[in-house]
Amino acid sequence: MGVEEIVLLNASDEAIGTAPKVPSHHRDTPYHLAFSCFLVDTEGKVLITRRALGKRTFPGVWTGSCCGHPGPGEGLRDAVIRRLHDELGVTGSTLTPILPGFRYQATADDGTLENERCPVVRALVPSGAPVRSNPDEVEDAEWWTWERCVALADLPESSPWYRLQIAELAPLGPPPAWPDAGTAGLPPSLAW
Repeated sequence: MGVEEIVLLNASDEAIGTAPKVPSHHRDTPYHLAFSCFLVDTEGKVLITRRALGKRTFPGVWTGSCCGHPGPGEGLRDAVIRRLHDELGVTGSTLTPILPGFRYQATADDGTLENERCPVVRALVPSGAPVRSNPDEVEDAEWWTWERCVALADLPESSPWYRLQIAELAPLGPPPAWPDAGTAGLPPSLAW
């Protein structure tokens, strides 16, 4: 596998180039494309993960199910499917955009800045769907009730982006009934 590239964005969320992922994340990280995904089962449980302790940024924090960066020319749907498989061994989910306009900045303890346009997607799976966590990505993975997910957002051991996402998702009520937000709110540089 070659060097993973991220898609750089301008203030209008238009793609303006690419850069290698790892060296691009530092104290002045350029604005770029990412995504987050909440894996939800048909009973409304949400897979919450703890980032691997070996991760360079935000190691060991609790967060949504998976996240990543669409590669150059890769659609959001394909990027989410790729990361669900790579991080959690999950296949066959039904994907829905739930927060297509989400954007955030957060600074890690080591000073690394996250600066992302980060659409949020729900991946729906049947209750009891198997999960096989990749230890390079995920320290722990647990199915939680929505109430417990909301409570996590008040704790410092949750990721900054998780706290912001839950603030937007909580008014929508519990999953899996989050409404499909459609693809119109996605950045122009990102196909579904």
